[in-house]
Parts: sequence; structure tokens; C-alpha cells
Amino acid sequence: MKSHFTLNRGVTAACAVAGVATLLNGTSSAQSFIAADYATNSIYSGGWSGGQNGGTGFGPWSFDSTDNTPLGQYQGMSSSSALGKAWTLLTYSTSTGLANAGRSIPGGLQVGQTFQTTIQNPVNNAGTYTYRGFDILFTSASDNNAPGDNTAAFRLSVFDYFNPAMNWHINDSVSYSPSPAVSGITTGASGMIIGFTLTSTNTYSLSMAAVSNPTSPYLIHSGTLGTNLPINYINFRLWNGVSSGLTDTAENLEISSMTIAGMNLNIQVAGANAILSWPTNVSGFYLVSSPSLGAGAVWTSNSVVPVVISGEYVVTNAIAGSQQYYRLKQ
Repeated sequence: MKSHFTLNRGVTAACAVAGVATLLNGTSSAQSFIAADYATNSIYSGGWSGGQNGGTGFGPWSFDSTDNTPLGQYQGMSSSSALGKAWTLLTYSTSTGLANAGRSIPGGLQVGQTFQTTIQNPVNNAGTYTYRGFDILFTSASDNNAPGDNTAAFRLSVFDYFNPAMNWHINDSVSYSPSPAVSGITTGASGMIIGFTLTSTNTYSLSMAAVSNPTSPYLIHSGTLGTNLPINYINFRLWNGVSSGLTDTAENLEISSMTIAGMNLNIQVAGANAILSWPTNVSGFYLVSSPSLGAGAVWTSNSVVPVVISGEYVVTNAIAGSQQYYRLKQ
């Protein structure tokens, strides 16, 4: 982890995240972004094309395996959806016309890291187009999956399959629809935030929440990944019905952002104590501390055994000395 906390005696905690120091009164939370890209980045001001690489931490976009039959523009930028400016996938045929976009995660997604993306999915294929839909693949690959290749450690999809409710479907080590069912008609109404956390080398936690209400998810789900590991590639694919163009939000798949963040470490000053906490759903991490930063810093395992409170490991340390830096380590 590259999130550190420095604690000085008194009631003020200074939180240094990715090299930026912020003074906070009483409470601090650090989460380092390993990768981040947004459709509003200047590189996309002239459009979206294969080989572009906006933001930081991801590989360049690939449009390989886009089945552009009939010929047309299957990827572009749009500001028509509820998300504002977004990378947009669209198709022009009911039988062919796969729009395909993906990019690598250099070094792969690590335990404790969360991939998050904000999308607005199509809502107009329920009971209309047989075997049409869209999916998101978390996989081990060097390029996009071709049509018909659904190999992935984790696949999140909505396909017609005579399914008028357009329920989302999960493929991990098994294949099933989540319970309670989440409809693509619901998630496509105003946009959805997808959070995917690697909780161990082969397990994950998934959250799906409305952009308008991120603290009340439609679904929180945990499971075991398939065998196509490690996850080093993210792939978005659309086989929906005929689009009328970049403004057709009923048929298009739109993506406004993607990030990868490290695990949260929270600190709160309570009287003469520092209370530190982090999630229990990620395995293999423990708390270490040092009175200094830099190449010569000596990090020591915290002697206080964590207790579990409301789904978090919690450590309470007495404040001593002039300053102390904390981080999580595997």
C-alpha cells in the first residue's frame, strides 16, 4: 500500500495520500489510486479511437475484434446519457455488429485493490432481439475477446435469452443470476457504479449501485473466480440492437470512468488514542507503523491485536511520541 498516515499529539491528524498532505480534524482516510481514466480527459476531446491511452495506470484502448459488419462507427464519444461525456459503444445490425473495447491492467489487479467503473447500459433489447446483449469481462489476456469467446475469470452480462426482465448474469467459477435479481432496465435508468474488489488471489466482492444512490447498492455479492487468472485485462462488449447513432441511449453502452484504488485505511483520533480500521473482506493484510518515511524507515508490525467491529478490523493505539506513520502490508 502507498497510503500512509502521520499522527501528531493532539486532535489533528495529517493524512498523506499519494504524496499530497492534507490536514484533517480528527478523522482521516487514505486510498491510493493505482490507475484512473475519465472520458472527460483532454485526450478524448477529439473522439475515441484505438491506441489512445488517457489517464494513468491502464494500457491503451483496443478496438480489436470489433465486428463492423455492416461498416460503421462502433465506438465514439457522447454526452447524451445521464453520465455526461462517455466512451460509447454502439451497433448497426441485429445479427452482427459487435462493438468491442478493452484495455490492459499492467501488473494485474492485486489483492485488496478495487476496480470501479461507471456505466449506463442499454435498456431496449428485452424480448426483442434473440441472443443480443452486452457484457464486461475481467480476464487474463493481451487483447479483447473475440465474438463467441466468453473466457474470463469473471463475466458480468445481460443477454436477451428470452429474458424480458433483462436480469444481470454472473459467470465466475460457476454460472448463475444473482439473488436478488438485478434488472438491466433498472440499472440503465440513470447509470450504475460497478465496484469489483479482489479479496484474495481467487475470490472477489462485487457491488452494483445507482449513480444517484451509491451508498445503497442494488447488490453486494462475493464469490470465487474462474481459472482465467490473474486479472490483467478489462473488456466491454456490445451486441445490442440497431443503434440510431451516438445519441441513442436506449441501445448504446456508455462508460464515463474507470479507476483502480488500493484498500482504505481509516484513522480517527479519540482523546489520547488513535483508532485505525480497514475492511475484513480482504485477506492477508496487517498494520505496520514507523516514526519516519523514506528509504531508511523501519516498519514494525503493530503489537495490538485487531478486533472485528461491524465488518472492519479495528486497532486502538495510544498516541505517543511526536509522529507515527501507518500503512497496511501483506
